[in-house]
Amino acid sequence: MVFFLQVPRDGRTGHVNQSYVRTSGDFDYCINAKDERGSYPTKPTISTIYPAKAPKEEEEKEEEGEERQQWSRSIEFLLSCISMSVGLGNVWRFPTTAFQNGGGAFLIPYLIVLIFIGRPLYFLELSIGQFSSFGCVKVWRMVPAVKGVGYGQVIASWSVVTYYCSLMALTVFYFIMSFNKVLPWSVCDDAWAEDNCVDASSTNVTYINNSQSSSEQYYYNYVLRIKDDISDGVGLPDWRLTLCLLFSWVVLFLTLAWGVKSSGKVAYFTALFPYVVLVTLLIRGVTLPGATDGMLYFVRFDAGKLLDPNVWYAAVTQSFFSLTVNSAPSQPVLQQILPVCRDAWIISLTDTFTSLLAGFTIFAILGNLAHQLDTNIEDVVRAAAAAWPLSLSDALAKFTWAPQLFAVLFFLMLFTLGVGSAAGLTGCAVGIISDRFPTINKIYITLGITVLGFLCGLVYTTPGGQWILDLVDFFGGGFIVYVLAIVEIAAVSYIYGFQRMFRDLRFMLGFDVDVFTKICWVVITPLALLAIFIYSLAVFRLPTYDGNAYPQSAYICGWILTSVAVGVVPICFAHTFSRTPGDTLLQVGCCVFWPVPYFSNIISIFQRIDPLLCSCLYSGRTV
Repeated sequence: MVFFLQVPRDGRTGHVNQSYVRTSGDFDYCINAKDERGSYPTKPTISTIYPAKAPKEEEEKEEEGEERQQWSRSIEFLLSCISMSVGLGNVWRFPTTAFQNGGGAFLIPYLIVLIFIGRPLYFLELSIGQFSSFGCVKVWRMVPAVKGVGYGQVIASWSVVTYYCSLMALTVFYFIMSFNKVLPWSVCDDAWAEDNCVDASSTNVTYINNSQSSSEQYYYNYVLRIKDDISDGVGLPDWRLTLCLLFSWVVLFLTLAWGVKSSGKVAYFTALFPYVVLVTLLIRGVTLPGATDGMLYFVRFDAGKLLDPNVWYAAVTQSFFSLTVNSAPSQPVLQQILPVCRDAWIISLTDTFTSLLAGFTIFAILGNLAHQLDTNIEDVVRAAAAAWPLSLSDALAKFTWAPQLFAVLFFLMLFTLGVGSAAGLTGCAVGIISDRFPTINKIYITLGITVLGFLCGLVYTTPGGQWILDLVDFFGGGFIVYVLAIVEIAAVSYIYGFQRMFRDLRFMLGFDVDVFTKICWVVITPLALLAIFIYSLAVFRLPTYDGNAYPQSAYICGWILTSVAVGVVPICFAHTFSRTPGDTLLQVGCCVFWPVPYFSNIISIFQRIDPLLCSCLYSGRTV
């Protein structure tokens, strides 16, 4: 177990991370000395580390609780991060976002955002997670004043994971239905079809203005049974979707219940299986007539979009959503130091590669669909982000060979992608509660979280559930992410101090962080995020569903969600401020904003400057 440690005041070892420092001499040697080749010395291994005592309050909790679990292999941690980052957003959101924002032209701002904002932020979160080995709340002992950022990230993650599992429930429903002899959405059924319904499996039919594919009516009229207005309420949960939602949360429970021992093994499947299916579908897709036209349309270059700020805003949103940036700092705890710099690049590039692979696969299939219907691909690809399953289900229904097999593989892949991401998001909440109550068995905590998640997700299985999904996505998973990201990087770079952060990483990794990453952390990323946030406020519009405004009560609930997620930051600051001892406001303010130091030279300096301040910093108080 790793702590920020308190030791006697006459010692030279201050608050340190015992994964890396055995004595103060180890740190002094590693920081100040270089070998003959100019490299920094090798860090002590776990086998050479001596145990050190934690503050009394934390020590009692640790003695009664369980030891923090560790990843047994670095590859399991890497695959878990890939599984969390590569999710439904890569297949669901990226192709449509690229289509709406200039096709191939969108890839330029997306890659620029990935390099200058997405990857640096992801690397930052991996680094502070590796260095502290704490969850997304305790990690803010580095800057106690902003520990509310951790709680805000959990609220945002929880908002996303509740509707994320409802999307997984839809994939479960379609997966089960794919085992029918005839795909049920491929033909019109009198039970749910309207007069303008056209069989999706037909290849020699002409769509008129009011015609609708059977897959579209199947989705809206039979699966969702969607309401056109929620002024009178969202309705009651659908029992079929409720069972699918229950299955999704049961799978998440089994994935998380035994910690990294179970989730690490599951990651081998959730991270690798989707690529098998995507490559299989791509190979099948490119052999179909019209596939080339679809893929070329996906990468068409609309240069005028590069000057549109909305495209850049969409690129940042997609990067955050896809990489799961700012959902909570990752918490790698291994028996050796992880190469987080390398992992950040691998995960970022893998995420981008997956998005492109999914885009080419989907547009190859849509190109074939346009060829069979003898129409333009613009008429096939729906502009709405939620409409892509309709086009894909249309295309799958028109497969002449084993459409059931490809449907089963496709929806199983979507569910697998969902499990990986949902497990990471849910694990944030489990980790915080486990850190706060270490005496409670983690299985019981996971059970409680999954039951609560299932109950919250029931609202998405109602006829008005898709209305609520879009509302929660807007207020709980979009706007607040920028606010928390700005506070996070500002706190690390300017309050904790970028010089201290660079020294920490040099000590942990054994080499200096590259100059490009330093410039991104200190200048480029904070300013870019601030500019994007100001732009988002300038173009702010309340969300609508399919062009229809929400009831005022829905908007009020959305603003409450945003207020809680953002408001927890000043609330936690006030709580920390009130618990901090000091004779003057200046002394209290210094204690609240001053980072809890890891290294020995801080103690000697502040003992000479202000003994009361030094005592406050090393009092062992819980923040």
